[in-house]
Amino acid sequence: MQELNEQFKRTLKDAARKLTGEKKRVFVAQVCLDYFQGSARRTERQMGWGRVCVQRGLDHLERGISYQDKYQERGRKKSEENLPNLGKEIRDLVEEQSQADPKFQTTFQYSRMSAQAVRNALIREKGYSDEQLPTRQTIGAMLNRLGYRLKKP
Repeated sequence: MQELNEQFKRTLKDAARKLTGEKKRVFVAQVCLDYFQGSARRTERQMGWGRVCVQRGLDHLERGISYQDKYQERGRKKSEENLPNLGKEIRDLVEEQSQADPKFQTTFQYSRMSAQAVRNALIREKGYSDEQLPTRQTIGAMLNRLGYRLKKP
């Protein structure tokens, strides 16, 4: 293994930082093969890159194995996905209490119900429990996604 000077390491790290996904994994794997005898552990120790990332890049170069980035599967799902009927039931409740924009400048409808009132009506009229439903703020965000704007009382 040849010793790399600090400026060359900084250049390689900068190049890796500018890449993402499969391109980054392949790049760090190629550096690993060229300068660290294909050792992911040595590359991790010398360059500070994650060993798993280096190993996945090596797998791609040596065996053609490609790893899928699943960024869209991260994070919390929307309430509509967890409770599929919730959007329809909110729309049923709010539709009778809403009106179109009086100046017809937007396509939004204005609701006279607050998000808390919608939440209470879901519990009272639709049979949801308090624990099942999202918070008042989340219901307000859902109302916005459904095309309703809340008017301040």
